[in-house]
Amino acid sequence: MEAGKFRAGTMFKMDGHFYRVVSYEHIQQPRLAPIVRARIKNLETGAVQERRFSTTDYFPDVSMERAEMQFLYSEGTVYYFMHPETFEQVPVDKKLVEDAMQYHTDGTIYTFESADGKLMNVSPPTFVALTVVETEPSVAGDTARNAMKNAKLESGLEIKVPMFVSSGDRVKVDTRDATYAERA
Repeated sequence: MEAGKFRAGTMFKMDGHFYRVVSYEHIQQPRLAPIVRARIKNLETGAVQERRFSTTDYFPDVSMERAEMQFLYSEGTVYYFMHPETFEQVPVDKKLVEDAMQYHTDGTIYTFESADGKLMNVSPPTFVALTVVETEPSVAGDTARNAMKNAKLESGLEIKVPMFVSSGDRVKVDTRDATYAERA
């Protein structure tokens, strides 16, 4: 794959490590060769960096595999997931799944992404419905503007919600940026 074909979410291998393109920009300046400025995330360490590439820089293709798994239980720093059709159990280190687990509810199906046979990423569904456990009470007059307040959800995640949301309400959360989407 050439750097000129980068898109957000593209995975590639560079210097023996796997990376995912977070964002990119193609830049063409007069009398200069085109370049790609990309923010890339090292999938093994989680480090994000900004790099410039020539559009003709070549990177070997990465064979991607996706599987859906359901959380079973955790034991120390190891989380166990199960494939819902084959019932195969997979142990995963806590560091790889702790971001995805902040959206956990019973029955949540997670997407496992493997590159060249190595687990690279565990992601929750794009939207999850969670119950508001604790939030400040609404005050009359606060609804005149688009006011937001803090809310703690059943999974322990804290987000901003509109003033009309109360404790006990179910809300739909966008897991891409941990924001309130709508009532569930």
